[in-house]
Amino acid sequence: MQNVVLIGLMGTGKSAVGRVVARLLHYEFVDTDQMVEEVTGLPIKEIFRKYGETRFRSEEALAISKIADKENMVIATGGGALIGPRNVELLKRKGYFVLLTADPEVIFERVSRKNNRPLLARGRNLEYIKQLLQDRGPCYSQCADLIIDTSRLDIADAAEKIVHMAREEGLHEKS
Repeated sequence: MQNVVLIGLMGTGKSAVGRVVARLLHYEFVDTDQMVEEVTGLPIKEIFRKYGETRFRSEEALAISKIADKENMVIATGGGALIGPRNVELLKRKGYFVLLTADPEVIFERVSRKNNRPLLARGRNLEYIKQLLQDRGPCYSQCADLIIDTSRLDIADAAEKIVHMAREEGLHEKS
């Protein structure tokens, strides 16, 4: 059985939507950012501050390597998880990749409500989000089996759409 791997920029709904998709499919939900926090004992923002992005990406890659061969999971990846080609390779083996997108203004509004986004620290703004989308967009699109724009969808509608499309592709809930 395949996994559902949610990819996309921060603020597109990967974690929130992923929890609902997992419940609907009777799959286990895993958030790679949460795994990194549990292993290190530090919030991601603190990992970035103390050790930098390189250390965070290393921890993220380790987390992905631990779950890549498991089945019946919904995996919410960090926004930069696909920067590492090895992460893509590992997750693709058993993963049905769903790219969650949103308009830059919607992403900015969503992430501005939270104080745990290290890539938005130091005064980064809407223009920075647009740049991230431009930089990462080709990689996201190239990996995606399905693309869903969450700009105007609530969590439940986005999850239902993913489950519907995944079932059409032959992915079934765990019995």
